[in-house]
Formats: sequence, structure tokens, C-alpha cells
Amino acid sequence: MNEQFWWFLARSSGIVAWALLVASVALGLVLSTRALGKRPTPAWSLDIHRGVSGMAVLLTAVHLGALVLDSYVEFGVAEILVPMASSWRPLAVTWGVVALYLLVVIEVTSLLRTRIPTKVWRRIHLTSFVLYLVATLHFVTAGTDVEGMPGTVAVVGSMVLIAALTLVRILAPRGAAARPARAARTPRAPADRTSADAN
Repeated sequence: MNEQFWWFLARSSGIVAWALLVASVALGLVLSTRALGKRPTPAWSLDIHRGVSGMAVLLTAVHLGALVLDSYVEFGVAEILVPMASSWRPLAVTWGVVALYLLVVIEVTSLLRTRIPTKVWRRIHLTSFVLYLVATLHFVTAGTDVEGMPGTVAVVGSMVLIAALTLVRILAPRGAAARPARAARTPRAPADRTSADAN
């Protein structure tokens, strides 16, 4: 086996895990807004979101395992679990450690969603934005893959996508919710008056 196999596996799995994380955050935002028309709430839509999140966790596990097995950079359990414990790019690796803990907390609380208060779950789930930012910092600072044009386009594109969907999520539901409410009240008023006159 090529002695660099584990290093290449660590890099590739990390990139795919980051891409899946971006997709998961984007899907979560799409599922929570009506800006695209009728709110997409079928069970399969939520299943896709959960499936993408689960794959991100799986690829993160592969990423960490490959780092430990690789001999190019000496990573042990402490280096992948303790902030600033790595002698190789300690700050960059620390971003990854923080992202790991955020990912675990978000995933575990999502699996336990029916057993915890909805308000608590929502607040924890909002840290998905922090997870995206921290994971992106790790991606940008921990390796050279982002230095080329494809990596730069991927990072900038993800930022634009998440920012746009977040803006839609903040602005769209209020107007979308108010219009149907007003429309629903308007036709009922004449009917009520007609009925009252008839009595």
C-alpha cells in the first residue's frame, strides 16, 4: 500500500465531509422557509437532510481515523480531541477539533429531538451556522486543497449560498405568513355579514 494512502484518504474524506456539511446546512435552511413556494415538508425531504448529516458524521469519522493511521503527520487521540495539542498547525487543527464537538452535539440532539424541549433543540440546532464557519476555517487553514481555483470557488460559493438562504429564511416567512392570514380573513367577513342580515 502506498505510504501516503492514509494522508490522501484523510484529505479527501475531510473535503467530502465539509461539502456534506454545507449541503446539510443548505437543506436545513430550504426546509425551514417558504421562499421557494409551498413549504417542502414531506417525510422524504427531512430524510434527505438527516441522511446528508449522517454521511457528514461518517466521513468525519473516516477523516479522523485516517489521520491517526497516517505516518506523514503524527496524530494521536490527543491531537484530534484536544484543542492546541497538535504541533502541526495547532490553530488550524483546533478549528477542526471545535467543529468535531459541535457536529457531535448537533447530531446527538437531533437524534434525541423527541426527548428534549423543542426550544432547547432549536437553540442548539442554530449552532449549525457556527459549525459551518468553524469547519470552513479548518478547511481553509489546515491544508493546501483550497489554494487552487476549485477550492476557492467551493468556499466562496458556499458562503454566498448559505448567506443567501439565511437572508431568505429571515425575511420570507414573515411576509409569507402574513399574506395568507390576511387573505383568509378577507372573504369570511362578507359571508358573516350576509348571514347576519339573513337572520
